[in-house]
Amino acid sequence: MILEISNRQEHLLPDQEMKELFEEIIKKTLSHENREGNYEVSLSLVTAEEIRELNQLYRGKDRATDVLSFPIEEQFQPEEEKMLGDIVISTEAVIEQAKEYEHSVEREITYLFVHGLLHLLGYNHLESEDKEKMRKVEEKILSQLEITRK
Repeated sequence: MILEISNRQEHLLPDQEMKELFEEIIKKTLSHENREGNYEVSLSLVTAEEIRELNQLYRGKDRATDVLSFPIEEQFQPEEEKMLGDIVISTEAVIEQAKEYEHSVEREITYLFVHGLLHLLGYNHLESEDKEKMRKVEEKILSQLEITRK
């Protein structure tokens, strides 16, 4: 499994421990989804302004958000390569939301990473039952990693 991290912000500096945690999240999530094989995920940590620009460009929404996911269509990939896609997280949103929800920055960024990863795997939250299903999977994965809300 390959995780590529692009750090394009100054608020939260990922270290080796954080990368290992994200890799473990990928493994747990793929295991939960019964996915086998080697996968590649790209993670970009960006400013609020950059994620706002991406949100405008790709979703037509001129506002900052916390996380964006860009799945790669499997049908266009060679058999030996399994690129899931790209996850973009605003670290400014991570810090603000951690304060708002009164939990750690680690908990917030890992939650957003799991959320983005599930989007890459086809989950969405447009309908309330889909949202509930996605939230249960997010919490299950985070609890397996002993990452709690507080």
